Amino acid sequence: MVSVTPVLDLDAEQVAARLEKAGIDAAQVRYGVRAHRIVYRTVDTDQKPTTASELVTLPKNRDRRLRTVSWLHGTQVHRGEVASVNDESTDREAALLFAATGRAASVPDYLGLGEGPGIHPYGHPGATVTASVDALRAARTFARRDGRDLRRSVHVSGFSQGGPATMMVGRALQEGDDPYFRLGALAPVAGPFDLSGFEADAADDKLAKSSLYLAYFVTAWNRMYGLYDAPEDAFRAPYAQEVETLFDGDHTGEQIAAALPGTSAELFTEEFLDQVRHPTGVLRQKLKALDTTCDWRPDVPVHLFHARGDGDVAITHAEHCRGQLIDNGAEQQLTDIGEFDHNTSVRKALPQVVRWFDDAD
Repeated sequence: MVSVTPVLDLDAEQVAARLEKAGIDAAQVRYGVRAHRIVYRTVDTDQKPTTASELVTLPKNRDRRLRTVSWLHGTQVHRGEVASVNDESTDREAALLFAATGRAASVPDYLGLGEGPGIHPYGHPGATVTASVDALRAARTFARRDGRDLRRSVHVSGFSQGGPATMMVGRALQEGDDPYFRLGALAPVAGPFDLSGFEADAADDKLAKSSLYLAYFVTAWNRMYGLYDAPEDAFRAPYAQEVETLFDGDHTGEQIAAALPGTSAELFTEEFLDQVRHPTGVLRQKLKALDTTCDWRPDVPVHLFHARGDGDVAITHAEHCRGQLIDNGAEQQLTDIGEFDHNTSVRKALPQVVRWFDDAD
């Protein structure tokens, strides 16, 4: 740990009121919660030392050994929107719910968000895993200073971008990336498990916010992997001159949406959109890793949650993941949450995730 900052201290009634206001069923709340922002040491995409931040929530009860949840957040373009720094974040409410039901929750911001330096390496598999596992280690260090300890078994869950992240972090824990923590259960929510298909749909403007999603993906992956030589190779005028600076972590989603056109067809050159639809070379290679995050055999049960009404990430992504798990002989199930949009689906899913984690204990 580098630093610890208290951010919330709530009784059970206050937690329940916050959750209900956010549209999350609070019937399972039993305890008050203390929440802290922790800055911790980790590594960047080149395995060089850096720091990242997380939110850690602990229940205000007498348990000395706490059940542990790693909650992995969805797409955020602005460093100030993540749970450790944004009091209105749905991910902060998720952390409160987990703690109010008797668990310790580690909610990493990932690299380059919250109080982490640099720009977020959106969709980088290795950095997603190291930032999340190191966050668990920092959370355990903090809990022990508080006179408590985290159980070895970790339940992992996450929303949207956090869905594939859930599967990647789960696999790392199962394969022994940490000498202490072990995988307990997996519950991804509304994840884009077929990223090639997701980006192709964004190229064809079949998604809500297609241009924003695709521009974030393309600018981030160009920094990491080199998808184009100059912005003009991918983006139409006049957007080519400013689009990369919009995704620096300091612009909000609203600011970016106001600066970009509403469709990918208006933002990108047709030649580049064809490359997204039919990836080759490094793009195809890097996409494969995120098309196959479910292509392994967890030794623990997996419960997928998705809403058939999701217009951002179609429920076919959950079916894609489930198919890979079935092919590998994994214990799995898929719950259709209903006719809800993307952001509502996570609020409806969270209480179900908690109940399922209770059964999985």
